[in-house]
Amino acid sequence: MPAADTAVRAVINLDLPGATISRHLYGHFAEHLGRCIYGGFWVGEDSEIPNEGGIRLDVVDALRKLDIPNLRWPGGCFADEYHWRDGIGPRDQRPRTVNSHWGDIVENNAFGTHEFMQLCEMLDADPYVSANVGSGTVHEMSDWVEYLTRGDDSPMADLRRSNGRDEPWRVPFWGVGNEPWGCGGNMSAQAYADLARQYATYARNHSGNALYRIAAGASDGDYRWTETLMQAISSVADPGSLRDVFQGVSFHYYTMTGPWDRKGSATEFTTDEYYRAISMAAKVETFIRGHAAVMDVYDPEKRIGLVLDEWGTWWDATPGTNPGFLEQQNALRDALVASVHFDAFHRHADRLVMANIAQTINVLQAMLFTDAATGALVLTPTYHVFEMNRGHHDAQSLDVRLLDEAPRRELEDASSVATLSTSASRKGDAALLSITNVDESTPRRLQFDLRGAQVTAVRGRVLGADAVDAHNTFETPDAVAPRSLDGVTLEGSTLTVDVPPHAYVTVALDLAG
Repeated sequence: MPAADTAVRAVINLDLPGATISRHLYGHFAEHLGRCIYGGFWVGEDSEIPNEGGIRLDVVDALRKLDIPNLRWPGGCFADEYHWRDGIGPRDQRPRTVNSHWGDIVENNAFGTHEFMQLCEMLDADPYVSANVGSGTVHEMSDWVEYLTRGDDSPMADLRRSNGRDEPWRVPFWGVGNEPWGCGGNMSAQAYADLARQYATYARNHSGNALYRIAAGASDGDYRWTETLMQAISSVADPGSLRDVFQGVSFHYYTMTGPWDRKGSATEFTTDEYYRAISMAAKVETFIRGHAAVMDVYDPEKRIGLVLDEWGTWWDATPGTNPGFLEQQNALRDALVASVHFDAFHRHADRLVMANIAQTINVLQAMLFTDAATGALVLTPTYHVFEMNRGHHDAQSLDVRLLDEAPRRELEDASSVATLSTSASRKGDAALLSITNVDESTPRRLQFDLRGAQVTAVRGRVLGADAVDAHNTFETPDAVAPRSLDGVTLEGSTLTVDVPPHAYVTVALDLAG
């Protein structure tokens, strides 16, 4: 194992690009859960907080700085009890319903289809709509697609116009239910596969809008569920119409260090709990690889995409908050969990086409915290990791080949976790290198042999803090924030990067044309 003062050597061939890293791997998720929608995105048109049509403008501005590519809505578990007609028409005439999954509260449906589509337009993000399979009907789903995307004088297009929207919207991503093995209906894999194929058949392409239909997939490493879905897709009457049913298959994976009833604190954790969180985060690559292997059997051409549309850390709710609202602080530990995920995403960009962190505002591993009373807003450490990764969007992945074994940390259960994670990509005359050093106390030096292109300039940035439990609050909003990294040097084709302990680093490379 290299000592702290011994460089870990690696090679990057800048002229051998791999699969394109879809920008949609940096997708987001907004559910009717706690203060994500109400008090997060939505403050209402009468609020003193600056807004446009009730949508909070500083939230939009902050998320636009991330180049947010897509937004998943309305759930989550909420999707399979959501009936879209409850959220259209004059707000004062919309019915009230019960949000039984998240706090057992009354939902007033002030934020519905038109508000969500307005939000996506303001963010310049593609909408990802999750439709109701668990308690809905095929007809209901089919009508919603028509309402959103049809441009002529069909019944649903006329209904949309009566509610103030003349032109149809573009809706590229369509989720066929959510977690049907649990909150979405407690179904067996085969029961859902049969039902989902029926629902997807009636989710039509209207007026040139081509839906990318995503079948609701497995939890964690349930490869049997994925195989059942792939069998259902490949058993259509016309083998050439494989993609006519589903275009994507999803799975969900959350990082936590304890059982569901004792997931652990977001800010008070031991050193071993810290490393166990990193170890659990690293398991996402095992699951991606496993689901991809199943899909390869039925779809070797990779026409069907793998979608991780829920991921992130899940800790115990912040003391004093409604436990059903899933509010948790967001520490540097969470940011490093995110950076480890992104490296895995980049390495499997040939099959993984989309990912959505849970969730965007005030819930789970959020990007932003808001205060609806004071109008305050704070960026979380995880927000900064997303911002620092923008250069990977739609870039071509590059293989980072380590010549030395990455240092490992032994855990109390006798397992171990690698303390270094890397990935790289190239887009035209620019490349971006990501490095995560999760070692809590030891800095690391890395030396990269850059081959296949002339590098003319390098610039480093680092996200770190004095401790892994450091976090941003309304009183100290910049406790964890990116800064320039001085420990980056280029001599000939050798790039040397000195990475502090528990830190995330990006190095931008300018390449000769």
